[in-house]
Amino acid sequence: MATQLPKTDVVIVGMGWVGGIIAAELTKAGHSVVGLERGRSRSTADYYHVHDELRYANRYELMQDLSKETVTYRNNEKIRALPMRSYGSFLMGDGLGGAGVHWNGQYFRFLPYDFEIKTKTVERYGKNKIPADMTIQDWGITYDELEPYFVKFEQMAGISGDPEPSPLAGKMSKPFATGPMKQSPALKMFRDAASKLGLHPYSMPSANLSQNYKNPDGIERAACQYCGFCERFGCEYGAKADPTVTVLPVAQKTGKLDLRTFANVTKIIHDGKKATGVQYTHMPTGEEYVQPADVVVLASFVFSNTRILLLSKLGKPYDPKTQTGVIGRNYCYQVNGAATSAYYDDKEFSTFMGAGALGAVLDDYNGDNFDHTDLKFLHGASISLTQTGLRPIANNPAPSGTPAWGKDFKAMSIKYANRTLNVSAQGSSLPFRHHYLDLDPTYKDALGLPLIRMTFDFEDQDKELVKYLATKTKEIADQMGASKTEMRGTLSTYNIVPYQSTHNTGGVTMGADPSTSAVNNYLQMWDAENVFVCGASAFAHNSGYNPTATVGGLAYRTAEGIATYLTKGGSLV
Repeated sequence: MATQLPKTDVVIVGMGWVGGIIAAELTKAGHSVVGLERGRSRSTADYYHVHDELRYANRYELMQDLSKETVTYRNNEKIRALPMRSYGSFLMGDGLGGAGVHWNGQYFRFLPYDFEIKTKTVERYGKNKIPADMTIQDWGITYDELEPYFVKFEQMAGISGDPEPSPLAGKMSKPFATGPMKQSPALKMFRDAASKLGLHPYSMPSANLSQNYKNPDGIERAACQYCGFCERFGCEYGAKADPTVTVLPVAQKTGKLDLRTFANVTKIIHDGKKATGVQYTHMPTGEEYVQPADVVVLASFVFSNTRILLLSKLGKPYDPKTQTGVIGRNYCYQVNGAATSAYYDDKEFSTFMGAGALGAVLDDYNGDNFDHTDLKFLHGASISLTQTGLRPIANNPAPSGTPAWGKDFKAMSIKYANRTLNVSAQGSSLPFRHHYLDLDPTYKDALGLPLIRMTFDFEDQDKELVKYLATKTKEIADQMGASKTEMRGTLSTYNIVPYQSTHNTGGVTMGADPSTSAVNNYLQMWDAENVFVCGASAFAHNSGYNPTATVGGLAYRTAEGIATYLTKGGSLV
């Protein structure tokens, strides 16, 4: 029998960016918070010897143990879903800080178009532009409503960027906290080439500090050293913003946060209208506990948020046949694959150096910044050149036609190791009625509970997007004066390997209509007013950007909403 614990004001499930932000804001306001993290504790001291590519990048030291819990996937309902047994398509973080520890730090506010995508599409092109099976919807919030919360995240994290970044993105009421990162010769070439083509490049907004910084909470952090070990690694300098060096210390300093690690939440306890708390298993011992609370916050990764709701039987599961129900609806991924490699015989670059968000980017082909009238897809992609640091095990660039082994392979690998640049597009992923998450009927985790199952494949929409955007990457790469360029512009059936992106979204989407959304614009459940489900699971689709800025902005707004709810109760909208 589970041990009953003393009640708290708020219990938070998952202590990454979302959990850390909400914990910091609520504890500063005087509320008691219990934070449950299923992985182990982490701090900057854990990364003093982190430059081990094999351990972290290839053997996934910071990631979830797939032998204990994984996901199953299938392309459609006609085939059996199988478990992901080794990492490929995406990486699921584990431990304090979550994916906020191992991210690159690339920071983008979603476009105003994203939040009103259905309305804006119909206004410009008519309702017939939207394919019959595509389930795009407005988010129930506008960019202008969310903008002040973007600012909160940027000032907390010390986001670095141009004073006036993209003329094609949403307006900013306040500049980024710090100036842009250094501009390497490769980035200057990209910006010059794009400008000559009439495009609008700018410095990639970065959570890798461009200078020493003290944030509004008094947290001081040092500037980035450009070591090239960001993605899949923690930062030993604390220069990369992550929850363990920003928001979590603030919450802990208040004395109002009870942080528990190795606490794997298995269900929300509720009566169908309100939750009374959560049940969790202490993984080292197998002991079960019930944590009562006035408010329950799900702040874990997309798959975990959706899975916990389905296991708890809270909210109506999505049925793709009838398109009724909301839990599991609108799962989206990220559409990559459009890129051009530029090989140089007469230039050499220090590509072994860099930072996770050292780059230049443009929005000319993102969102609805270009005319889609005669195109067979909606939305678009950001196009960028990044210098994140090419580590030796994972990176071995050589032109096509190079043998895969032997003397010539070695010669070409050595020649082009520091003579190759990549111009790539990161595309949006739009929802379809047959893309969703549910519980797998066959496979279970180490606790005997059903795994989450994803049903997803690339659509004609995605293939057309990649085909079009690839030509744009090649135009820029050709303008950069390479000796040879090679374009990649085809997309086939989705597979769980190789690695593509960790930007999974949807499953507990937000909106203004309870029939097509699980949460309102404060991420408060329609079906249980004291349950808030936060993170990228709330996204009704995925943009041509990294998701963290929008995740963070929504988290700050949710924290404000929870504080109001604790005082007044009831629906916040």
